Amino acid sequence: MIKTFKVELVPNNKQRSKLERSAGTARWAYNWALARSKDNYEQTGKFVFDGDLRKELTQLKKTPELAWLYQCSNNITKQAVKDCTIALEKFFKNKSNFPIFKSKRKSRSSFYHDPIKLKVTETHVRLEKIGYVKFKEQGRIPRGVSYQNPRITRAGDTWYISVAADVECTDVTETSEPIGIDLGIKDLAVVSDGQVFKNINKTRRMKTLSKRAKRLEKRKKRFQRRANRHYTKKVENQAKKSRNLLSLEKQILSVNKKIRDQHINHIHQMTSKLVKTKPEFIVIEDLNVNGLLKNNRLARVIQEQRLNEVRRQLEYKCNWYGVKLIIADTSYPSSKLCSECGHKKSDLRLSDRTYVCTECMNMIDRDLNAAINLMQYGMRDVSA
Repeated sequence: MIKTFKVELVPNNKQRSKLERSAGTARWAYNWALARSKDNYEQTGKFVFDGDLRKELTQLKKTPELAWLYQCSNNITKQAVKDCTIALEKFFKNKSNFPIFKSKRKSRSSFYHDPIKLKVTETHVRLEKIGYVKFKEQGRIPRGVSYQNPRITRAGDTWYISVAADVECTDVTETSEPIGIDLGIKDLAVVSDGQVFKNINKTRRMKTLSKRAKRLEKRKKRFQRRANRHYTKKVENQAKKSRNLLSLEKQILSVNKKIRDQHINHIHQMTSKLVKTKPEFIVIEDLNVNGLLKNNRLARVIQEQRLNEVRRQLEYKCNWYGVKLIIADTSYPSSKLCSECGHKKSDLRLSDRTYVCTECMNMIDRDLNAAINLMQYGMRDVSA
């Protein structure tokens, strides 16, 4: 089983500078390849792809203007050019939009590392031309296996390494009962067998972090208004930020990272608990999250629930453990159907938290009723 491991790194100041330089090199190579392909298309009507671009870049490295590329690993520029080619191929196959240039301010900093030259110990990882970088968590990445597609990325002010490895699937409890999962706002998930996973935003710890984040955001807006009035120095037509504003932005990144990590960890614990029991199948709804976000009153709450992240984790974890994942149609009225007799209650409102059937007088929690209906949907789908 191919499994991906992502671990936070703890680089020192010199290593942090080298990591930023490597990410900048990868960004430059990607933009160069994209610009070169577009220019060639405008002149000849054809795009330049991976092999020719890499040969041309090898010759350009020998010029004094681009000699700085030798400060980083050769594989970084090679893979960046290959990534640009893959993005163009996806565009021609109508799988994505036309690739855009990567911005230093907006794009995510990342670069590739040769898996053969990657050396992992219990506490450190050796990166080419960077040295041994310490792990924040020890023993997370398995050793003695072949690695695939190592990537070093930065989120905010934190660096991570992600690598895929072929490992055995363990810690599985066999069971045959299928389950349906209703995702929502009041509770993150309600399962057809009665399990309820609470909304993490309602916990005391998350409320404290959210309040701190809101306070910092207010301070940042106040500093920005003050800074806009008192900017006196400009560098390349861009206003220079004050030290207080830079310090405040780092605090905001730190708090937002803690909130994001706790949300994702909460979802990981939920999805792992459900999938590791190895049910016959799992059923969830194909939610139109973009449509739900159009509700201005609930948009922020829905966004904080990270419903797309729940589905993403269920998809790859079900693939790991050999569990069938069934996606119910968006039009399936799981909340409006009675789980006992199948009667459809068309006038059900969002404020009705208890489902009362007018035909069989069945009274049941709204979310549990929807989860049972999803499980029954899966049983019909399997038997069909």
